[in-house]
Amino acid sequence: MSEELSKVDLRILEQLQRDCSLSSGELAEKVGLSQSPCWRRLQRLKEEGYIRRQVALVDPAKFGSFIYIFAYLRMATLGEAQREEFLRKVELTPEILECHAIFGEMDIMMKIIAPSMDWYQNFMFKTLLKLPGVQNVQSTVTLTELKSTTEFPLRFAAARAGE
Repeated sequence: MSEELSKVDLRILEQLQRDCSLSSGELAEKVGLSQSPCWRRLQRLKEEGYIRRQVALVDPAKFGSFIYIFAYLRMATLGEAQREEFLRKVELTPEILECHAIFGEMDIMMKIIAPSMDWYQNFMFKTLLKLPGVQNVQSTVTLTELKSTTEFPLRFAAARAGE
């Protein structure tokens, strides 16, 4: 991080997390800056990696009903090549929305989107259990999504900056 984040930088990031389609003029107005300084700050935030990418969030409900499943994987000890192959296959599987290394009885937690339980059963046997090093899979099916957000709570950054 080459510069400390200011309150204005945090407001820019906050606004972009809500709507990255804002024009630089609209963004400047929302954060209380003129357009040129706002654009320069935005470019700095991108260059310094605070903004990884800008995307459109698609509403899965528009495509039918889906279930979310959390799959917990117990892993064997993997060599470097096996670990890279595991990560590559996970990255190339679009139904795996998230993948985390975790503490506890299991080693990996994945968030998976599935159109049905039958589909997931097939996916588990043909994909998950064939990933390098996977010894066991335990799954939890969600009933309903109560909260989902992509917004990072910027109050953590503000607290660290003493604001």
